[in-house]
This record gives sequence, C-alpha cells and structure tokens, in this order.
Amino acid sequence: MTTTTPFPDGFLWGGATAANQIEGAYDEDGKGLSVQDVMPKGISGPRSAEPTPDNLKLVGIDHYHRYAEDIALFAEMGFGVYRFSIAWSRIFPKGDETEPNEAGLAFYDRILDELEKHGIEPLVTISHYETPLHLAEQYGGWTDRELIGFYERYARTLFERFGARVKYWLTFNEINSLLHAPFMSGGIPIPEGGVPEQQLYQAMHHELVASARATRIAREVAPAAKVGCMVLSMPIYPLTPSPDDARAVMDADHGNLVYGDVHTRGEYPGYFLRTLREKGIDLDITDQDRDDLTNTVDFVSFSYYMSIAETADPSKKVAGEGNIMGGVSNPTLEASEWGWQIDPVGLRLVLNQFWDRWQKPLFIVENGLGARDQLVEVDGEKTVVDDYRIAYLNDHLVQVGEALQDGVDVLGYTSWGCIDIVSASTAQLSKRYGFIYVDRNDDGTGTLERYRKKSFGWYADVIRSNGASLTH
Repeated sequence: MTTTTPFPDGFLWGGATAANQIEGAYDEDGKGLSVQDVMPKGISGPRSAEPTPDNLKLVGIDHYHRYAEDIALFAEMGFGVYRFSIAWSRIFPKGDETEPNEAGLAFYDRILDELEKHGIEPLVTISHYETPLHLAEQYGGWTDRELIGFYERYARTLFERFGARVKYWLTFNEINSLLHAPFMSGGIPIPEGGVPEQQLYQAMHHELVASARATRIAREVAPAAKVGCMVLSMPIYPLTPSPDDARAVMDADHGNLVYGDVHTRGEYPGYFLRTLREKGIDLDITDQDRDDLTNTVDFVSFSYYMSIAETADPSKKVAGEGNIMGGVSNPTLEASEWGWQIDPVGLRLVLNQFWDRWQKPLFIVENGLGARDQLVEVDGEKTVVDDYRIAYLNDHLVQVGEALQDGVDVLGYTSWGCIDIVSASTAQLSKRYGFIYVDRNDDGTGTLERYRKKSFGWYADVIRSNGASLTH
C-alpha cells in the first residue's frame, strides 16, 4: 500500500536557531557586544550595564566550538535545510566600522563547510535580535537613520562573502516585534516611561528601508539568491460575534500585516497612513526611501507559536500570560506552561491568509513547543520521552498539509530550537524546544553533552517519509 502525502517533492524540512541563543563565545575572535549580552533575563527583565555571569547566552550551548557535532546530528535527522543567524557583532564588532572582522567571517565559512558536507541547505538570517550594543548606546539603535547605512554595509559584506553558497536569506527576524520589544528587536534603549511612538515608528521605517536595500544588493551581488522577510504571525479571533470585536480584530491584524504588505507591495498601505495621521506621527520618508521600498521580497517567512483573541470591550481586555504582542486569551484553547495558547488550526489559517494576501511563496521558519524536559534512561540510553512535543508538532504539521491541499505555496518548515537553546523571551534553558537535549541548567551548571530525545527519531521519520508518517 502506498502512503500519500500532501508535501511536495523538494519540500525543505529542517530546524532553526539564532546565534545569540546558541553560539556562546560572546567575546571570542574579535566579536563585539550585542544587545543580547546585556539581557540576562530576556525581554522579561531589565538589561544589565555590562555582561554578567547569570546571562546564559554568554556561553549558550557552546555551539561556537561544537557546531560540527550539532550539524552532524541535524544531518542524522535528515535535515534538508538549516536556518541560523549571523551575529552582526562578529562581523562588525561595533557595527559602524568600515572593515569587517575576518575571524567572524571565517567562522561562518566553517559552518557552511559543515552544512555542505552533509548536503544541508543554509537559510541565513542577517539580523536576529542581536544589534551591536555600540549602535544601541551611541546611536539609539534603529531610531537613527545612520543604521540603514551600517546595515547595508553589513549585508553587502555577507552577500559578497557567502552569496554563492547561500540561496535563502532573511533580512530581519520577526521585524513586526519592534514596537513591542524595542531594545531586543531594534537596539532602542528604553527610558523610564517608554520609547515615544514617534521614535518607534521612525525606527520601523528605517528597518523596512534597510530590508529593501538589502534585497536590492542581493540581486546585484548574488542574483541566484532568494531574499525573504520574516514576520511573527499571530492569527487573531474575535472574542465574541460582536461587529465591534470583529473591527478590533481588523485593527490589530493591520498592526501586524503592514510589515508584510510593505515587503511584498513596496509601499505603505492606506490603513497604516491613517494610523499615523490619527496618532499625530509624521515620519521622515525621503524620495530615496520610497524608491528603496519598491525592492520587494521573493518570499515571506514567519514564526508561528500561538493565536490570540481580541475584543472592543475594555472590561474583557485581560492579556494572556504569554501574549507578548497583546490580545486576550481565547477561552476555547489550552496553553503551554509559559501561557502560549496552542492552536494548530491557526497555522493553516495564517498560511491561507498570507498566501491569499501576498501571493508569495511562504516559509515556516519557526514553530515549536517550549517545555520542561526530564532526562531519563531508556534501554541504557539517556533521552527525553517528549510525547507532548511530538503531539504538538504532529498536529501543526498536519495543518501545513491541509494548507498545501488548499493550494498554498509552502517552501519548507524549520522547527524552532531544533537543539535546546537559551530562550529569547525568558533567557532560560529550562524552556526547551529541541529534538536534542543539551545538559545545561538555568544556573549554568551541566556538562553540555547532547542527547537525542524521543522526538529526534520521530522527526527523522517525518522527514524520511516526506510527511507521510504524520498521524491524523
């Protein structure tokens, strides 16, 4: 009996990480400090004045020295693609230099060598929540127009060095998180009382222009490359059938969709211009900026972890524990230990919404379940019996298959934190996502040894069968 699968031949299966959460070696080989090196509690706590020993990201999981071992494990699962980010401050330690740091470039050459050895396609994020700290402290991060030029130089350096070896590029990770996490997402120091909205929206504009310029440069320097944007996806449901709640959903949706609209259409949509008018915000947009924005992306990538609900009723606006992007809890859904509501069907909905809206190929580059894992011994081998993670991923991937049958063009799927890494939101290691357990604890203790979880073999079967092994 032949088993059919909706996943097309050539569908890219793999996993995803970020430099600041995995590499460690925060001060080795000429690397400068990034904003992450002074965020010991993630976005949930205050920044420190300088790197402190309680910041787990300073060591991460020591991928900087163990990358060959880790990539071999990815290959054992059958990865066809691996999404990783390049640390900006490894290439330009302060961010505003004119010449790159060769030792930093050489490290990523070694990563690419290892991926090529195993036949794994690289998917590279140019900037993943790791703005050089110098740019944050001396320029105010992305509030300063000068960062466009610094980013342009950085992107050009990467395209010239790696353009022949990397087909898929992402300009900014979750670019629509800037308004919600200004320091982590945009290197914007947060004064008491918060960052003024005028500055936040100007920073957003600067990032969008920089992203479009990078897209143009890639087409000049590496014409075979494909450049995508990357947004945090968040399906939003009305809390009740009230038309006012439906309108509240539309308004909240617009706040997220504007980033993809600009990346795919090349200009600001009318609803966003209305938002600026009503907020009294007058953006500095030059004719050159408008021309730059017309360099639209080849594909749209996104993260998907949860959905939210929205209401126009102030008395019902109770934010969910894990809702970084606002919204209220959906009473029909269960939540993870960190308050993220679990909604596999929402992934199918967002795939259809994005495809219908933008008509660009889509790439799911983050999806996964953060959970507390327990290392146990089974048949003499140390492992984690993570049936909860298998169920989560299975149910989400079944919905990807449904979207494919709906006619949505999906390039691939990279599970987030395919090996345990330091969490971005809480800076914990106990919030684990991986198929591979890393022996390191929240207090920094542990051997850093790697162990295959039960989900490791499960995902290998999914990849080997091109999704046919998924259970409905």
